[in-house]
Amino acid sequence: MMKGENQTSMNEFIILGFYNIPQIKSSLFGFFLMTYVVTVAGNVTIILITLLDAQLHTPMYFFLRNLSILESLFISVTLPKMLENLLSKEQSISFLGCAAQMYFFLALGITECFLLAGMAYDRYVAICNPLRYAIVMNSKRCTLLSAFAWVTGTLLALRQTYLMFTMPYCGHNTINHFFCDIPPLLKLACIDTYMIELEISLYSVCVLMTPCLLIISSYIRILVQILQMHSADGRRKAFSTCGSHLISVTLFYGSTIVAYLLPKSSHSEDSDKLLALFYAVVIPLLNPMIYSLRNKELKTALLKRLRGKRIL
Repeated sequence: MMKGENQTSMNEFIILGFYNIPQIKSSLFGFFLMTYVVTVAGNVTIILITLLDAQLHTPMYFFLRNLSILESLFISVTLPKMLENLLSKEQSISFLGCAAQMYFFLALGITECFLLAGMAYDRYVAICNPLRYAIVMNSKRCTLLSAFAWVTGTLLALRQTYLMFTMPYCGHNTINHFFCDIPPLLKLACIDTYMIELEISLYSVCVLMTPCLLIISSYIRILVQILQMHSADGRRKAFSTCGSHLISVTLFYGSTIVAYLLPKSSHSEDSDKLLALFYAVVIPLLNPMIYSLRNKELKTALLKRLRGKRIL
């Protein structure tokens, strides 16, 4: 149905997901189920270890714990429904369910943007102002930075969700995606969406680039400080301290900028789905590995707990 035809009351959407490869649906279900279990287990392990080990009660692990909570929630927004649809013939989601899924997906994504900026600030203070680190990054400031990220994500996602679900939709209700995302829903509207797309694009630029610029600013100062160090060992430790965070930032911002800021003509619907899989599923899976495998303190604390339980 073309834009401009009679508006129809929309009660549900059909999520196509991976309709074009039905022959491997069962394999996809097994793969994504295992991915979900491993992701949640990995992030919950980091949460518990950083809570139970007193030596990890530092600002860096406070932010890491927040990131692990966020990643567990983030993957839970999309993957359980996708697993259900892989088993179901209908592959439907209610109008309100679609709105809720989009809201929480955007809210958690925006929260991650600002949380990564808070983690960059923590690394900046640790490397550039180590003598005042304990004073500057006290528990109150850490809590405020974390709360700011969560509240900002919760509030900023409201506007985009409101725009998307107050548009008139036509009878065509098929979403060529595996969750309720902005680009595929825009294609179902009965109106000219140019102004809505423009507002969403400007909104996305501000939301993504503001924390991104803060991260870049922090790392420019960190790099200058590292280059001024006379000790090669000191430079190595400083780079090691920032390595995991830099990898997370590169993966997250790289994929989201391509998905939401580059012109839509530069990628197809299938490439959109693959890209969305990367930032919605793969990154939450990788983050526990990135931070645990590169972090000696976290590995030591985990081994100590496992030996204490006589697992090892």
